[in-house]
Amino acid sequence: MKAIITTTLYRLRKHHACKDRYDHLVSKLGPEWGDQQPINLRKILRYNGIADCLWAFRAVTKHPEGDQVMRLMAADFAEAVLPIYESKYSLDDRPRRAIQAARDYANGKITAKKRVAAGAVARTAARAAADAATWAAARATGAATRATAWVAAEAAAGAATMAAIKAIKEATGATTRDAAEDVQVGIIRKYLCA
Repeated sequence: MKAIITTTLYRLRKHHACKDRYDHLVSKLGPEWGDQQPINLRKILRYNGIADCLWAFRAVTKHPEGDQVMRLMAADFAEAVLPIYESKYSLDDRPRRAIQAARDYANGKITAKKRVAAGAVARTAARAAADAATWAAARATGAATRATAWVAAEAAAGAATMAAIKAIKEATGATTRDAAEDVQVGIIRKYLCA
């Protein structure tokens, strides 16, 4: 499933966008771009890069199909760092089950109560993790299952994902930040229409 997820210049300012990055986006959009005119997040990805695109998820405009897409995207971000956790705790499948619960909830296969329970189990796994990278990976899986409406999209696709950049780099064996960002860009492109 793909969706067009948008924000506006007004919403970016309302959420305190970094002035330099905001000005850069405005220069790319052009002076005729209206304050309330929708901006597809793929434009932000193209013009400003992955970090600004991930940040912009906190300022998105609600769309009917957006909630499901945001949940599925958050699950993919969490799954990208799952190998770190599983390399340390190969017999602990709680984070993997939590990611599946997030997907099942997004697809209407389980209730919110079951999703919350899976998230609680993933958070317990996160607290049990010994090192920071493993903890970040497990925490990202918990964030994916907590994804509720648009507030959760901010937490899961924004804060938790940004916190897990190093974990994605490690989990994918990326030797550079660019390689880790490629994983994130791929996930965003998978779900967001151009």
